[in-house]
Amino acid sequence: MTAPFRHPAPEAAPVRDAPPWSGPGFAEFVAIVALMMAVTAISIDNLLPAFPVIQARFGITDPNSLQLLVYVYMIGFGLAQIVYGPLSDALGRRPVLLVSLAIYVAGCFLAMLAPSFGWLLAARVIQGLGAAGGRVLSTAIVRDRFAGREMASVMSLIMMVFLIVPMIAPAIGGMMLSLGSWHYVFVSMLVLAAILVAWFTARMPETLHPEHRRPLSLRATGDALATTIRNRTAIGYATALGLLTGCIMGYVGSAQQVFDTGLYHLGNLFPLAFGAVAGAMGAATLVNARAVRRLGMRPLSHAGLIAFVTVGLAQVGIGLAYHGHPPLALFLGVLALNQFLISFAMPNFNAMALQPLGAIAGTASSMLGFYTTILGAFCGFLIGQSFDGTTLPVGVGYAGLGALVLVVVAWTEHGRLFRGGVSG
Repeated sequence: MTAPFRHPAPEAAPVRDAPPWSGPGFAEFVAIVALMMAVTAISIDNLLPAFPVIQARFGITDPNSLQLLVYVYMIGFGLAQIVYGPLSDALGRRPVLLVSLAIYVAGCFLAMLAPSFGWLLAARVIQGLGAAGGRVLSTAIVRDRFAGREMASVMSLIMMVFLIVPMIAPAIGGMMLSLGSWHYVFVSMLVLAAILVAWFTARMPETLHPEHRRPLSLRATGDALATTIRNRTAIGYATALGLLTGCIMGYVGSAQQVFDTGLYHLGNLFPLAFGAVAGAMGAATLVNARAVRRLGMRPLSHAGLIAFVTVGLAQVGIGLAYHGHPPLALFLGVLALNQFLISFAMPNFNAMALQPLGAIAGTASSMLGFYTTILGAFCGFLIGQSFDGTTLPVGVGYAGLGALVLVVVAWTEHGRLFRGGVSG
C-alpha cells in the first residue's frame, strides 16, 4: 500500500496552519480503526455457538427467539449512532470513543450477571449502545484524513480486517464455551475492548481539527440532518447500504440454525462453515481496496451489485430445486460467492454516501449509520424470523433485497450506472 497519508482530507474545509500528523503510520492507523469496528463484529458472531446453551439455560421454547440476541444488539447499536456523531463533532473523537467503550464494558458485565433471558436481552442492548461509538467514529476518523478513492481504498482495507473477525469469532466463542460456561464468551469481548482502549489511548491523537468542530446544539444538528437528507447521493447510497446490511443480518441471525441445529447439523464444524463464508467477504474487500483506485467506486460497486442480484436469483432457484435443502457444498459455494460480490458494493456505497458530507463527517456518519443499521436490522429480522428449516428465506432475502437495492441505486444515479469521475 503506497497511498500518501494526508491531513486533512481534500474535500474537508480548509485548515489554517494544520499541524503535521503525529499519530501512527498507515498500517497501524488502519489496524486501530479496524479494531474499533471489530468490537461490533465479535460481539455478534462469537455468541452464535452459545445459542443452544443459552436456550437450555433459560428454557426458551422457540429457537427463532434466540435471534433476538443479535437483533436487539443491532437496535441499540443503531439508536446510539445518532448521538455519537454530533458529540464527536463538538467534543472531538477521542473522548467520545472512550465513553462509548465504557458503556460497552458495562453491557458485557451485565450480560455475565444475567439471571433471565430478558435481562440478557437488555444487556445486549446496552452493549450495542456502547459499540456504536466505534462504528461511527471509525468512519469519521477515516473521513477526517482521507477523501474520494483514497477513502474508499482505506475503508476497504479496514473492512477486510473487520471481516476477518467473523471467520474466527464463532471459533473463539466455541473455545470459551469449552471452558465451561457461556459467560466466558463475554470475557473475550471484555479482553478485546481492553486492548482497544489501551492501544487507542496510547497511539491515536485527535483527528478532528479545532476549526472543524461544530457547536453542540439542536439547531446545528438539525441543519446537518437537513443537509444529509437533501443530498441525493448520501441518502440514496445509505438506503442501498442499509438494504444490503439487511441481507448480512438475515444470514447472521439464522446462521446457527442453518448450519447447526435446524438444517445441516454441523455441530463443532459450524464455526468452520461460518468462517469460510466470512473469508469470501474478506478476500473481496482486499481486491476492492486495490481495484477501486484504478476502476473507481461506481463502476466497481455497480457491477458487483448486478452480479450479486444474479447470483441471488440462482440461489433461490437452487433452493427450490432441492426443496430447500441443497447439498452443503453447493449451498456454501453459492452463499460464499454472494458474500464475495456484496463486498464490492458495501464499502464503496459507504464511502460514496459520506463523500459529499466532509464538512459534517462525524454527524453525517452518525445519522447515516443510525439509518443503515436500523434499516438493516429490520430487514434482517424479517429474513431471520422466516427461517422454516430450509435455505429459502436466506436466498429470497438476498435476491429480493438485492433487486430493491438496484432500483435505489438507479434512482440515486438518475438511471446512469457505472459512471465514474475524478473521485468516484
